[in-house]
Amino acid sequence: MKLDLRNKTVLITGAAGFIGANLAKQLLITIPAIKIVGIDNMNDYYDVHLKESRLDELACFDNFTIINGTIADKMLIKNVFKEYKPEVVVNLAAQAGVRYSITNPEVYIESNIIGFFNVLEACRNSYIDGAKGVEHLVYASSSSVYGSNKKVPYSTKDKVDNPVSLYAATKKSNELMAHAYSKLYKIPSTGLRFFTVYGPAGRPDMAYFSFTNKIVKGDKIQIFNYGDMKRDFTYIDDIVTGLINVVQKTPEATEDGVPYHIYNIGNHSPESLMYFVETLEKCLMSEGIIDKPVEKELLPMQPGDVYQTYADVDELVEDFGFKPGTSLEEGLSRFVKWYRGYNKNN
Repeated sequence: MKLDLRNKTVLITGAAGFIGANLAKQLLITIPAIKIVGIDNMNDYYDVHLKESRLDELACFDNFTIINGTIADKMLIKNVFKEYKPEVVVNLAAQAGVRYSITNPEVYIESNIIGFFNVLEACRNSYIDGAKGVEHLVYASSSSVYGSNKKVPYSTKDKVDNPVSLYAATKKSNELMAHAYSKLYKIPSTGLRFFTVYGPAGRPDMAYFSFTNKIVKGDKIQIFNYGDMKRDFTYIDDIVTGLINVVQKTPEATEDGVPYHIYNIGNHSPESLMYFVETLEKCLMSEGIIDKPVEKELLPMQPGDVYQTYADVDELVEDFGFKPGTSLEEGLSRFVKWYRGYNKNN
């Protein structure tokens, strides 16, 4: 069912994050009279100044409100729902990163499991006493749920019962929890499996950003599995377009009456890790940031990593007429241009 976002209140958790801030900005620009309430705990998993710079871009919008706090705080979430009565909820708050989950598992349980449970409970309680409540819950999942599946491209119909990291396990858990709440309480919910999101003002822990930081410093970069890996890189603008399309259409009920669906959002075009590095080097040289290729250290596969990711986006195309299509060359070029300006100004 089509959902008109005009004059509605949308709650975005993780609003200072890479995807959350870009989504909030685009909604505020394109949807008349929309109200955005954001929640973010501003943790220091990566440079807080980057998160603050994203929020600075949103501060000029009168209909944007940011709340500093964690979704793991049950009373905070309860009070936010009580005060703002969001009609749409987009849950992007999560502890991200595969390798970080190996050394810091507790924060993944706190944010990704307990936090998401609090959001689900608040959505359920929004219908109390006959209230209209939440009309659509959209939440972030991840391509990591596919683990080491050999069949490609990855389809949402594939079994994803063998995660290779705790992060992936928490994301699969989110999908199961959302399904249960949709079944029990008829909460319309849509999960989105994001594939390697990148772009300007992105996450510094992602390969394209961390590689760039090392290259600029003159450090060698570490390339795992000896460079024999592939990733379905998806540019941030394509992710935001896909998100907005999905947010504005509630899922049809399944055969057993559950208003629930999951989509992949990826470029449907896996690129080799070595090609990715070469393209990044060319972009950096084109902008005059470096004058020669960087030294590379080839290493074995790391725990929690997978050989490749590759999104089947047929359902996304069928239901929304949209398919991500920004090339890696164009996306990395835009990132490098932003990177040069950001570091010059900071």
